[in-house]
Amino acid sequence: MKGIANEPQYSVGLLEGGMALCDIIDNHIYEQTLSEKNAFFVADLGVVMRQHVRWRTLMAQIRPYYTVRSNSSAAVIEVLAALGTGFICTNKSEVELVQSHGIPSEDIIYSGVCKQVSHIKYAAKNGIDLLVCDNEAELCKISRCHPNAKLLLQVSTESCSPDNEISMSFGCSLKDCRHLLERAKELGVQVVGVRSHVSGFCEDDQVYVHAISDARCVFDMGEEIGFNMKILDIGGGFSGSETQLELMNSAVMSMVDLYFPLSTGVSIIAEPGSFFVSSAFTLAVNIISKEVVARDHHGQENDDLSPNNEPEFQYTLNEGVYGSFASKLSDTSIAAPSLHKNASLDAPVFSSSLWGPSGDDLDQVVEHCLLPELNIGDWLMFTHAGAYSLGQPLCTATDSPPPPVYYVISSRDWFEMQDTGVVHEATLKNFSLVPYFLNSCLTGAALSVPA
Repeated sequence: MKGIANEPQYSVGLLEGGMALCDIIDNHIYEQTLSEKNAFFVADLGVVMRQHVRWRTLMAQIRPYYTVRSNSSAAVIEVLAALGTGFICTNKSEVELVQSHGIPSEDIIYSGVCKQVSHIKYAAKNGIDLLVCDNEAELCKISRCHPNAKLLLQVSTESCSPDNEISMSFGCSLKDCRHLLERAKELGVQVVGVRSHVSGFCEDDQVYVHAISDARCVFDMGEEIGFNMKILDIGGGFSGSETQLELMNSAVMSMVDLYFPLSTGVSIIAEPGSFFVSSAFTLAVNIISKEVVARDHHGQENDDLSPNNEPEFQYTLNEGVYGSFASKLSDTSIAAPSLHKNASLDAPVFSSSLWGPSGDDLDQVVEHCLLPELNIGDWLMFTHAGAYSLGQPLCTATDSPPPPVYYVISSRDWFEMQDTGVVHEATLKNFSLVPYFLNSCLTGAALSVPA
C-alpha cells in the first residue's frame, strides 16, 4: 500500500474499525525497522477535506485557489480539485501537473511574476489566460506572447514579518499602478483584477484590511481607464490555525462587504496552501548518529536547556533541510518532534539539537529542544509536515530519493467527502481505495524500536 506523490496511480488506505493514524505510523515503522529504516510520510487526506469544510464555513464568499508549490502531491491535487478549488501555479511544470488532473483552464492562475517566454507561450496555447503581472517589462512580454491574457495586477502589501527591514516586498506600489494600467491599455492587454501579495504566515489582520482597501483604489483606477475589473485575489498567508482563520473571517469579510459587496459582481478569491496540507502530513525520521557535544553558551536563555551537570546531545537524522525540511531554509521554524518509543513520564530530558545527514553547517533542523536520551535507530515524528516538504532533494549529498508518502483516509471522512460534493467527475480517477490491514505483530501501541 505504497503511494508516491509523483505516481499517476496510487493506493489510499481506507481506515476502518477505529483504526487511528498512529497505528499506521507504527505499522510502517515496524516495516522500516526490518529493512532500510528510511524516512516516510503518512498523509491523512481526510484532514485536507476537513480544512476545506472549515474554509467554506468561515470564508464562504471567498473561493480558495490552492498554491501548488506548497505541496504538489497528486493525491492532494485530486482531492482539492474534486472539492472545487482553483489552483495557483508558478511555473510550466505545475501547470502541466494540474492539467493532467483534468482541471479546466479557467480554474488555473499562472502567478509567477518573472515568467519565461516559452512558459507564457505554453499558457497561451493551453488556454491559461489568467496571469499575474507587477511590472512593465513583464507586461510587454505578455502582450507579445499572450495577447489574449487577462491580468491580475499584483499590488504590494505591508509585510507580515516583524522585521520589516529584511522582509522582501513584491508587487507594484499604488503610485505605480496607474502607469501600468495605462500601459496595458496602450498594449491592448486586458486587466481584470488585483492580486495582493501576502506571503508566509500572516497573523496581522490589518495587512488584509489595507490590502483590500488598496485594491479598491486600483479597481477604481482600472474602471476609470476602461477595464472590466472583476477579480480580487486577497493573497495567501493562511497558516491553518483555528484562531487565525477566525480572525481573518471577522476582519476580511467586513472589508469585503464594505468595498466589494455582492452587488458589484466581483469574484473574491484567496490562496491558501499550507492551510490545506500542513497538518495532514506526518513525517517519520530515524536517528542515524548520536554525539555528546560541548554545551552551547549563547546566553542566559540556554541555561535551562543545559544545566552544568547535564550533557547536551546532537542527533543526526536521515532527513534534513536539503530534503523534507526545506522550509527551514526560508526561516520557517520547525517544531520539536514527538518521540515514537515509549518513555517514562519522569524520564530526564536533555538539551538536544537535530541535524540532517549532509554534514553541512546549515543542515540544522532543530537548534534546541528537550528530549529524553535517544539511541541510534530510534524514530521521531514531525507533525504539521505537509508544507514545502515533498520536493526533490536540494542536494545529492545523501544520494537518496524523497521519502515515500503513504496516503490514508478514514471511511467516515471518505463518505463525508462524497456528501460534500465532488464537483469534477474526472477527478479521483487515480484513487485506488484499499482496506488497510495492520501487521499482525502490532498491537496498536507505540513500539520501542531497537537500534
